[in-house]
Amino acid sequence: MTIGSMRVRVLGWLALSLLLLAGCAREPAPVRFHADGYPPKLSDWGVVSGDGKRLVLNKGVVPFDLNTPLFSDYAHKLRTVWMPGGKAAKYRPEEAFDFPVGTILSKTFFYPRAAGGGDAVARTYDESRDRDGQGLNLRNVRMVETRLLVRRASGWVALAYVWNREQTEAELMRTGDSVALQLVAEDGSREDFTYQVPDQNQCAGCHASNNTTRLIQPLGPKARHLNRDYAYDGGAENQLAHWSRLGYLAGVPGQGVPRNANWRDAAHDSLEARARAYLDVNCAHCHNAHGPADTSGLLLEIGSRDPRHLGLCKPPVAAGRGTGDRRYGIVPGKPDQSIMVYRMDSDDPGVMMPELGRDVVHREGVELIKEWIAAMEAGGCEDKS
Repeated sequence: MTIGSMRVRVLGWLALSLLLLAGCAREPAPVRFHADGYPPKLSDWGVVSGDGKRLVLNKGVVPFDLNTPLFSDYAHKLRTVWMPGGKAAKYRPEEAFDFPVGTILSKTFFYPRAAGGGDAVARTYDESRDRDGQGLNLRNVRMVETRLLVRRASGWVALAYVWNREQTEAELMRTGDSVALQLVAEDGSREDFTYQVPDQNQCAGCHASNNTTRLIQPLGPKARHLNRDYAYDGGAENQLAHWSRLGYLAGVPGQGVPRNANWRDAAHDSLEARARAYLDVNCAHCHNAHGPADTSGLLLEIGSRDPRHLGLCKPPVAAGRGTGDRRYGIVPGKPDQSIMVYRMDSDDPGVMMPELGRDVVHREGVELIKEWIAAMEAGGCEDKS
């Protein structure tokens, strides 16, 4: 064998080895479920990974969305679910699905980047530049945190991981965190705010929505929230059908599956349906018959039909500055006289509702509820109190 041929052969083996190594580098480690403990890095779970340019979902990690999402200071959200092989969640018509041990739900909070860079983020509903396949385009968005809900044998555990500025790793913050940001609206106006990453006790403040059990439960993965199409890489498909086809969900009936309205879709959903869907997802985890706010008598789940329970002509249980000197939860036809609107339209910690999860007023949400109340047949509340 000549020296030249040996050199060609060696170079060929080197090239092949480099290709094999590159192939191995592109193959991520599988998702890792931790049955106990508090892993310090988000990468310890392997659900998603960021390299500063893209956020990528691991194999078997399925994205999903809600018909009407919870408002969180205008943050956009990427939600995912992962379950161990051969296990599926059990369908329930009203409550969160019954997920198997080993399930990992993730929710990444992020904002589109605004002109000027730094801590400026866009206040927008436009998601056209957010995504890179099923993940995120980190050139266009800034991630703040990823929350995990992990189903262990002892129950659900909530963990919040805060992303570094390089967008390459997120660290566990069990005591919470504060991130100073600036919202930039489409008209160029700016609003400083502090994004609050919840501590573990605050997570329970919303997710422990049953006062009797006080157990943490998922809020979003319910039939009425998930019954919608999602634009998967392989094409659009109903989420419940997609989960069923993947073996992630069992027992979905052929008909009669509930569906909440899209709060922003006036072309397809009524004002009543959109307002009720908004209150259901933003308020009903506390304002339900078994929730932390059950003593208020204000029950805002989608199935609640009693006008009094919805706040119509209902005096508050406790007076104080939270009422804004208004006498009733909702005065039909008069949103500006309604306590519900007053509290939603406030960013005062002693007044505002919801109490957790926001630092700024959700202006479009307030306008929706005002429009809903204004459309009610006006009538005096004095004879109903």
